[in-house]
This record gives sequence, C-alpha cells and structure tokens, in this order.
Amino acid sequence: MVHSAYDSFELLRGCSPKIDAIASYGSRLLLGCSDGSLKIYGPDLHESDRSPPSDHHTLRKEPYALERTVLGFSKKPILSMEVLVSKELLLSLSESIAFHRLPNLETVAVLTKAKGANVYSWDDRRGFLCFARQKRVCIFRHDGGRGFVEVKDFGVPDTVKSMSWCGENICIAIRKEYMILNATNGALSEVFPSGRLTPPLVISLPSGELLLGKENIGVFVDQNGKLLQADRICWSEAPTTVIIQKPYAIALLRRVEIRSLRVPYPLIQTVVLQNVQHLLPSSNAVIVATDNSVFGLFPVPLGAQIVQLTASGNFEEALALCKQLPPEDSSLRAAKEGSIHIRYAHYLFDNGSYEEAMEHFLASQVDITYVLSLYPSIVLPNTTMVPEPEKLVDISSDASNLSRASSGLSDDMDSLPPAHLFESDEHTALESKKLSHNTLMALIKFLQKKRNSIIDKATAEGTEEVVLDAVGDNFASYDSSRFKKSNKGRSTIPINSGAREMAAILDTVLLQALLLTGQSSAALELLKVLNYCDVKICEEIIQKGNHYVALLELYKSNSMHREALKLLHQLVEESKSNQSQAEFTQKFNPESIIEYLKPLCGNDPILVLEFAMLVLESCPTQTIELFLSGNIPADLVNSYLKQHAPSMQGRYLELMLGMNENGISGNLQNEMVQIYISEVLDWYADLSAQQRWDEKDYSPTRKKLLSTLESISGYNPEPLLKRLPADALYEERAILLGKMNQHELALSLYVHKLHVPELALAYCDRVYESVVHQLSAKSSGNIYLTLLQIYLNPRRTTKNFEKRITNLVSSPNTSTPKVGSNTAGKAKGGRGSKKIAAIEGAEEMRMSPSGTDSNKSDGDAEEFSEEGGSTIMLDEVLDLLSRRWDRINGAQALKLLPRETKLQNLIPFLGPLLRKSSEAYRNFSVIKSLRQSENLQVKDELYNQRKTAVKITGDSMCSLCRKKIGTSVFAVYPNATALVHFVCFRDSQSMKAVSKGSPLRKR
Repeated sequence: MVHSAYDSFELLRGCSPKIDAIASYGSRLLLGCSDGSLKIYGPDLHESDRSPPSDHHTLRKEPYALERTVLGFSKKPILSMEVLVSKELLLSLSESIAFHRLPNLETVAVLTKAKGANVYSWDDRRGFLCFARQKRVCIFRHDGGRGFVEVKDFGVPDTVKSMSWCGENICIAIRKEYMILNATNGALSEVFPSGRLTPPLVISLPSGELLLGKENIGVFVDQNGKLLQADRICWSEAPTTVIIQKPYAIALLRRVEIRSLRVPYPLIQTVVLQNVQHLLPSSNAVIVATDNSVFGLFPVPLGAQIVQLTASGNFEEALALCKQLPPEDSSLRAAKEGSIHIRYAHYLFDNGSYEEAMEHFLASQVDITYVLSLYPSIVLPNTTMVPEPEKLVDISSDASNLSRASSGLSDDMDSLPPAHLFESDEHTALESKKLSHNTLMALIKFLQKKRNSIIDKATAEGTEEVVLDAVGDNFASYDSSRFKKSNKGRSTIPINSGAREMAAILDTVLLQALLLTGQSSAALELLKVLNYCDVKICEEIIQKGNHYVALLELYKSNSMHREALKLLHQLVEESKSNQSQAEFTQKFNPESIIEYLKPLCGNDPILVLEFAMLVLESCPTQTIELFLSGNIPADLVNSYLKQHAPSMQGRYLELMLGMNENGISGNLQNEMVQIYISEVLDWYADLSAQQRWDEKDYSPTRKKLLSTLESISGYNPEPLLKRLPADALYEERAILLGKMNQHELALSLYVHKLHVPELALAYCDRVYESVVHQLSAKSSGNIYLTLLQIYLNPRRTTKNFEKRITNLVSSPNTSTPKVGSNTAGKAKGGRGSKKIAAIEGAEEMRMSPSGTDSNKSDGDAEEFSEEGGSTIMLDEVLDLLSRRWDRINGAQALKLLPRETKLQNLIPFLGPLLRKSSEAYRNFSVIKSLRQSENLQVKDELYNQRKTAVKITGDSMCSLCRKKIGTSVFAVYPNATALVHFVCFRDSQSMKAVSKGSPLRKR
C-alpha cells in the first residue's frame, strides 16, 4: 500500500435477512433484502451528537441504526437499486422495473414490459432508461411527470449480460463481444471480444467514455467504441464491478482494490473485507456491503494524502493530488505544489537524475539563486548573495502547515523530517559530483528555459528607467540608489535593479556552464544576442579556456570595442608569427579587423581610423573600401591618412573619386591633384638630371594626372599652374589654362610647344561640347576661330606667348572665371547676365560684319601676310575647316583667311557649308509658306466668327434676369446663344469686380 486514500468504517452489522441490493439517499442507506423487504438505515442519534444540517445530505462516518422497514416492497428479491437524485426517484429491478417517489416511497411507475429484465442503464442527463430482457433492448423516456414513454425496442442476437449508455448510443455485452447499439436505428457495431473466463463489464465514466473489462484488464474506449489510449488498468484479478471516484478507480474483487487514474494506474490501497458483494458510490464516500454488513470507505482529505505521499517519497502522486484541490484553494495548491516540486527536485538531484530535478525546480518557480546554491564552484557576480537552501524554504513545516490547512490534521505532521535535503555527509564528494558534466548540462537546460522571462523583465526595467529619465521623472532617492546602466557597464549591476541583477546572474552562470561543457558555439551564440554577462567574471573564465572568439563577442556585446580590437590585433600578429596553425590563421586575419570595424564607422570614426591604420598596408583595398562604405567624412579620412599613411592618401582619393565624383569636395580634389603633381615633378626631376626628359614620355602617374585634370573641375588651377616648370609639362599647363578659360594660350601650347594639332582640335571639341548645351552653337563655335587665328598668325602668338604666361602666373589677382566652376563672380548681374550678353554678342557678331570677332579689316589680313606668309600654317587651317565646317561661322572664317588662298582648296569647307545653307534656306522658305497659310486660315475663321447673326424676337429672354429683351439694348456672349440686357451685363461685371476685390479691401 502506497498510502491511505480511504478510511474504512463499519456503518452497520447484523442485517437480516441477506442484503441483495443497496443504495444511498442523502445520509440514509436503503437495503433491499432477500425477502423482498426494504430496510432504511440512518445515523444512530443515540451514539453521537446531532450533526449540523449540512451533513444530512451526505453519508456520515458513524454507526447507523434501522429507521424503517418496508415489508413486501417487492414480491421477489431485488436484483439492483439506484437512487435517481435529480428526479427524487428510487429505481429498483426485481421481477420488473419500478419507480418510487422519495422519501415516502410511493409508487410512481412500474414498467410491465420490463418483466424478466436482467440489466438496465439510466441516462440522468436526458432522462432515458434502457433495459434488456431475453433478446430485446427497450428504451423508455421519462415524460417529466409520473410516467414513462416507450421510445424504441430493438432485437439483439443474444442475451445482454451488461450494458451502459455512451452518449447517444448504448454499449452492450453479448456472448463474448462488446458492441455499440445505435439508439436511433438499432444498428450494431463490434468493439472487441470480452474475456472468456470472466463475465463482461461495462462501466460508464463521468466524462462520457467507457471502461470495458477483459479478464483483469480495463480498456478505455470513446462513445463510438474506439480505443482512447494504449495504456490499460491492470487489476490483480478480474473485478465484478468498478466505480470511478476521481482521482481513483475502485474495483470489487475478493477485496476492494483502489488504483490511481493517472498512468500507469498504480495500486494505491487495498481494503480487505470478507465476502464483499456490493460496491457503489455515494456523494462523499464509497459503500461496500457484505451479506449482512455495510462499510463506508471515506476518502482521506487530500491535504493529508499529499503529506503522506511526500513523506514517503511518492512525489508524482502527491503532485497529481494537488491538481484535485478545489479551485478556491488555488494559492494553497500553488504553495503545496511548489514545496513538493522542490523536495522532489532535491531527491532526484541527489540520486543522479539531474535533468528531471531541474524540471521540478523549474515547475516550483523557485529563484535561480536557490538552484545555483547547489553549484558552489560556479562564480557569481560580487553583488549577489546567494542564500542557503535551508534558509530559503522550510519545506517540512511548509508541507505540514499546508496539509493542516487543507485537511485539519493534527500537529503530528510537524514531526516529518525534511527528507532528501542535503543528506550526504561527504561534502567534497558531493561538490565534485555537482560539477560533473551531467549536472552542468541539466543546469544549462534549466537556465535556458528561465532565460526568456528574466531577460524580458530586465529589458522592460531598463526601458522604464530610460523613459523616466527622458520625461524627467527622477527623484533624489532614485538617483542615489540607481544609476543608468550603459552597455559598457554591465559588470556593475544597480543595487535596486532586481530584474537586471537576476539576468546578470543567469547569463554569467549560463556562459560558464556552456564553456565548462565544451559548448563554445552555444556560448558564442549567447554573447551575440542581448545578454547581461558580468564582464569581469566572464573575461577571466574565457581567457583561461583560450576562447578568443567568445572573448571578442563579450567585448563587442558590452561596447568595449577598443579592448576587442586590441585583442583582435594581437591575435592577428600571433597568427602571422605562427603560420603552421592554418585554422588559427584563417580565423584571425587582417580582414577580421576590417569586418569588426564596419559597424563602428557611424558611431566612432576616430576609433575606426586608428585601428584601420594597423591593416592598411596589408589590406589597402579593403581598408579604403571600409572608409568609403562606412560614410566616414572624406576630409577626416584624408587628414588622418595624410598624417599617418601619406602613401595611401592618393589611393584613397582615387577610389573616392571613382565612386562619386560629385561627392568629393574641391579641397580633396586639390589634394589629389597636388599629390599627382608632386610625383610627376619628382619623376621629371629625375629624368632631367639624367638628360632623358622627353615631353612625349608618359608615366602611369602622369597619365592619371592628365586624366584627373581633364575629368574633374573642383580644384583651383592657379596654384597648380605655378608649380609647373616653364620649359616642360606643356600638356598639363594647357589643361590648367583651359580650366582658367585661357583658351588661346592653351591652344598655343598644343600648336607651338607640343606641335600636335590633333590635341588642339580635341581641346576645341571638348570646349565646344561643354558649352553647346548651355550657350548657342553660334557662340560655342568661336573656339575654332581662335585656333584658326593661331594657325594664321603663328609669329605674333609665339611672340606674345611667353609674356602672357609669365603675367598670368605671376599676377596675384588673376581671377578668370572657369568653365563649369561652382565659384562664380559676385558682381551685380552675376555670371548668368554675362552669358546672356555673350550670347547676344555672338549672335550680332555672326549676323553682322561689324561684330567683335569679325572686326578684322582687309588690312589685318595683309598684316598677317606681311609678317611672314611663309609661316602661316595653311595646311592645318584647311584641315580644320574641312573637318569642322559645321561648327565654324563660315563668314568669319573667310574674313580671317589670307587673300591668296585658293578657292579650290576651300571646296572641302565651302561645299558642305553651302549645301547646308541652301537646305536651311529651302526649309525656312517652306516654314514661311506654312506660317502664311496658317495665318490666312486664322483670319478666315475670324471673319466667319464676326459674321454671326443674332435674331431678337418678342419671346427672346435675358439669361440673367429672365425678362423679355424687347427693344432694350442687349449684349451677346461669344457663344452667340446667351442674350442679356446690357444693363444686366454691366451689373454682373461690376459684381464680379467687387467680389474679386473684396479680399483686398478686407485687408
């Protein structure tokens, strides 16, 4: 016997004649005797004090005495009796089925059709009765009054041995089979065979399901006969009847056997009584009857049973009984369950079932510090004081007090020993066991299950603190007892920050346990998410185990980026010195530092620049891409590189310019060009010293310089021009002069210094295309005329070239506007007005022979020839005219040419020009004709509109005043359909004027 679930008490003895049937009604017992009489027993008032009125409806634990005998209640022995509490009726099965009104036992109905019935079943919910006689099953319904109405009558294959309602159907036992009888149409469906040696047994459960007996096994099925679960109740022998009284199943064998309804249905108690014949439930007990005696099995209060089970170490049963406590005792139940879970957990822990122990610690809702006290070698944050388990929970007194509150037991329960609490006397052996791998694995699972709720509370607490600080709702006491916990300060927990302190304990211990069990990857995942690990403790433990990746994540999660980067740099250097460790080298390389720095670019650019210098030489491209992708201010990066890594400054500016030309400032453009010029000048100085300088030599840096000078426009060309030597680097000088709009000087360099007309032509093309979209093509073509003048008068341009270059470079106030520059003059009218004036001047120059660029007289041309006709670059002039005839003003070009120029040489220029002019003339003539035709059409339409006639009759009405117009002066709207009085029209116009002007008057 596990514990006492029921107390046996003899209610009466010496009943004569033999008891054939028994039932209970309130506090009374109804006994059907073999002579057909009915005996009524009640509590013996002479043996005990009068009970409270509330006990009159329940069976009482005291001797019973005979109150009344009804002779001749039945002509034959009563086979079975049942009290229908909801109907206040007594149902008895004898030669037929009879109903008597309680408590006076007046006959209500006798079902004559039930004569010869051997079994029956009553459905109290619907008021349906079914019974079996011979090979028939009949169904009757209580009509709510004094009678019963027959509903159905079905035939079955054989005599029914047992039956019970199961929902809308009936489960019956026929021959050796259990069947489900459809109460609507009488259809039978087989369930499974019954036992061969024992009679069948059909028991209806309170849930509506069935318990079917097969030998000594009880099988659970649903209302349709389908098996509910694989588990079975195994009795010690085949029962004759079974009753269910939660949480137990009581079976009548040669003795009374009580089993738990919780899988695996263990034996709880055995009540040994001689010659037990009857077993039936009552409202508060189980009635057991022999031939001449009646016993009551009264349930022991649940609280007392729980204490018994806990003391005997049967914790599972104790927890199951806790769930049976009434709902009004929810707090009591929670306290008892928590106490039992703790005791059970200690029992399991001491016996090596660590995971199961942690499950019960988890269910007990005990604080994690209580569980951690079982692990004395685990290091906890210094701010935490972990109490001893004995000081946290006084389990024995708690259990006894709770049991008394529920059951009213005596103070004997106080003497129960605190079982399984630290029973081992060998402290060292216990400590070594508690740090074993299995104990730590169980602790890890426990902490992981507790973590989510604790972290959520800690996060909510931190959020609440931030909100309070934001709204200024901070008191002096709050400020003195708490402090704002930054990400870097997790090693110190606020004193009053309960949730965050608990989170720090949990995460610190969890990290230790993961590392001690070799789960470094899981520890790494913990550090990557939001955590409250104590930095000092975890740092020491991680360093001991050489878990460098975890240490990096610890620093990172606490925003200790400088420490993390120092460690990472140290690891990279060590990996370089020990190349044999391939895995180590692969894990820690310069790229690791760059990857770590990427998220820090927006928050701490100085730190990024400081540690990026360490890997700039080994990974230049990746480092510069880090600067570019991290949106670090370019000026800051440039100044830092200029100070710490000047060799990489140009590389950075190149990549910066390649990504976004407009994103680089003019200052940085100047820096980049200055770097290129410095390198080119050094290269030029070396070659000049070796007397190997050639203007046509191009080093890679010089190519970059030329390309940069042409492609960007934000730099200042004047200081760059001053750095160039006077007798070399003419191409660079020409580009800079072009940027200063000194086109004539630039073209002179290409023609007279470089002697490359193709470069001069390309220069003109660039200038023309750069302004063609801003200015008219007429004005943009003047650059070609400038080149034409240089070709036609080379001696004069060469003579003045050196002087103009010297003046331009040496003049401190030179401020020639740059084409496309963002720095325009601030004079009144601005550069826009100058452009407009230039355009207008260019138009006049082209259309009028007296324009500014065409005011060269014939004498000027003669002057050219006089100064040296042999030096005129006539071939270049003719080539320019033939290749760019569509961009040059033909009239101006012809005026510049010498008179001795042969017309035949000008055919490549004049031919396409004249064809284009003729085509343009024809096109304009066509356009002129079309415009004239359109003008005539519009005039014709105007005349037609003016011819519109309006006919006024006597019925014509004014559209405004709705009166006849008659002979009054009238007006017609343009649509020629609306007629109004002229006076109405004038008034309406004046009203519109007033409404439009009213807002002005109001203001």
